[in-house]
Amino acid sequence: MKQRKRSTVVKELDKVFSLYIRQRNANLDGFVECVTCGRSNHWKKMQCGHFMSRRKYATRWNEINCQVQDMGCNVFNQGEQFKFAIWLDDAYGKGTADSLVLESNQTVKYTTEELERKIEGYKEMLSEL
Repeated sequence: MKQRKRSTVVKELDKVFSLYIRQRNANLDGFVECVTCGRSNHWKKMQCGHFMSRRKYATRWNEINCQVQDMGCNVFNQGEQFKFAIWLDDAYGKGTADSLVLESNQTVKYTTEELERKIEGYKEMLSEL
């Protein structure tokens, strides 16, 4: 079987990971709340916001680094990083945001096979929601 291009695998992982992040805390009607402004909307209309940028592979698919945000906070207000940090420390404990900053600056190199395994893992977790 021919190995897929790395860029294709990364794109698929981003997609399935985003679906998982947006659905994991949805209520029975499919509604979730933005972590930075509190607005509620259906998970399909929300986004997977990254506290530390997606450019940082060490935290790109970190389930704590990534939370539900609405488009206003995530895109138009550049992720509301200050509010995001406060929310992270409240939700996961003091120092969580600082730890993610440190982790994001680590060099991580995933093999294409590791990324493929992550895709399968998130597909399985999505099916269990």
